[in-house]
Amino acid sequence: MTALRTMTGGGGSVRSNGAMLVISAHAADFVWRAGGAIALAASRGEPVTVVCLSYGERGESASAWRAGKTLEEIKDMRRAEASGAAAALGAQIEFLDAGDYPLRETDELVDRLVRVYREVSPSVVLTHSLADPYNGDHPAAGQMALRARVLAQAAGYPAPGEPIGAPPVFWFEPHQPEMCGFKPEVLLDITPVFGAKRAAMACMAAQRHLWEYYADLARRRGTQLRRNAGPNLGLPAETMAEAYMRVFPQVTDRLA
Repeated sequence: MTALRTMTGGGGSVRSNGAMLVISAHAADFVWRAGGAIALAASRGEPVTVVCLSYGERGESASAWRAGKTLEEIKDMRRAEASGAAAALGAQIEFLDAGDYPLRETDELVDRLVRVYREVSPSVVLTHSLADPYNGDHPAAGQMALRARVLAQAAGYPAPGEPIGAPPVFWFEPHQPEMCGFKPEVLLDITPVFGAKRAAMACMAAQRHLWEYYADLARRRGTQLRRNAGPNLGLPAETMAEAYMRVFPQVTDRLA
C-alpha cells in the first residue's frame, strides 16, 4: 500500500520535512474526511497543520441555530469543537474566519494561504475536490488551496519565506462521492489510529448525526482496501480506511 507521505509529483521536487497541510472549508470537514491521515502522520512525529477557512457557522450548525444560539456563540462553539478534534488527532489548527454559505475566494484569502504554505513548506497537501453540487464551499476551498500552492512556488510572489517545492495534493472524499465524480484512487489504512479519529469525531457535537456515517464509511473503505491489497498481508477483518484522489501525477522510479 502506498503511503500519502511517500508520494511526490506535480512538477517539481518537495523539501522533505514530512509536514502535512490540510485545508478545510469548514471546522469539521478535516475530521470526517482526513482525520485518519492526520492521526497517522502525527503518530510518526510529522507536523500537521489544519487550516479551517470558516467555522461552518451558517451552513453546518443547524442544531445550534435551532437551539437559539447567536452567530458569535456558534463560532465560539465550532472553534472549540474543532480545536478539541485537532488535539485528539495531534494536529495544530488555524482558523481564518472567512465565512461560509457562501465561502468566497478573495485575493486576501488566497494570500493568507500562500503565507501558510511558505511557513509550513508541506510535503503533502489534503483538501476538497473541485466538484460538489451540494456544497459550493467545498470546491471553493479546493480551488483556493490549488491556487495558493502555485503562488507559493513563485520566487517573485511577495510573501515571507522561501518558495516551496511542488507538494502532491490529495482530494479527500466528499460526502456524496458519486455526485462529485470522486474515485477512490488511494486507500489509506487508518486502522491503528481509528480510535483517535473516533475521538475527534466525538468532539463535533454540532454534527452528531455524522458520527456513525463516517465510522461506517471507514469500514466500507477498509473492506475495499483489503480486497485490493491481496490476501497475504494479514489485515484484520475490521480494517478501517480513508479514500483519496491524486490531483497531480505520481513521480516515481518504481511501479508498485
